[in-house]
Amino acid sequence: MKRIFDFTVSFLILIVASPIILITSILVKTKLGSPIIFKQKRPGLNDKPFYLYKFRTMTDERDESGELLPDEQRLTKTGKFIRRLSLDELPQLFNVLRGDISLVGPRPLLMEYLPLYTKEQARRHEVKPGITGWAQINGRNAISWEEKFKLDVWYVDNQSFVLDIKILLWTVLKVFKSEGISQEGQATMEKFRGTDTPTKKVSGNE
Repeated sequence: MKRIFDFTVSFLILIVASPIILITSILVKTKLGSPIIFKQKRPGLNDKPFYLYKFRTMTDERDESGELLPDEQRLTKTGKFIRRLSLDELPQLFNVLRGDISLVGPRPLLMEYLPLYTKEQARRHEVKPGITGWAQINGRNAISWEEKFKLDVWYVDNQSFVLDIKILLWTVLKVFKSEGISQEGQATMEKFRGTDTPTKKVSGNE
């Protein structure tokens, strides 16, 4: 039932939002250049990797040693605008159609995080990741990694069709309010380095 719901709703949203997707594509191409789509390998259900698609919101500027500049230096005004309206997430609807992710589930994070999870935190991969989830409507990037993972595992243990509908409706409200887009003092979110170790900034984590 969830797969049918995901496919149907994603297909309808893509049709209705096609003008917005086209305009966003032109905006990204004009302001940020190519490629228009940011593609990155992420872990899915049972840690199986897939490529996640998003609209680019950052430049590829690098320092003298060839390393990417910090996120706050590469995130442009256009990128901030696209993120504020969550337009960068729209290409993930194609991931939903492919069956890589669901509309609702724990957000797919970086592959390098897999060995850093505790046994309990790793349970977030017992379900398909999602475009939005329980953690997203309860703080998103404004809460700590540990809080986020607890919310993800709570969803794994309590998932239902009714809960998914609730999360989707709350997500729409959160988008209009532009809440929790970034961690305080950060352009995006600090890098997860394990529950018992300090964190540092991540580059290229759109």
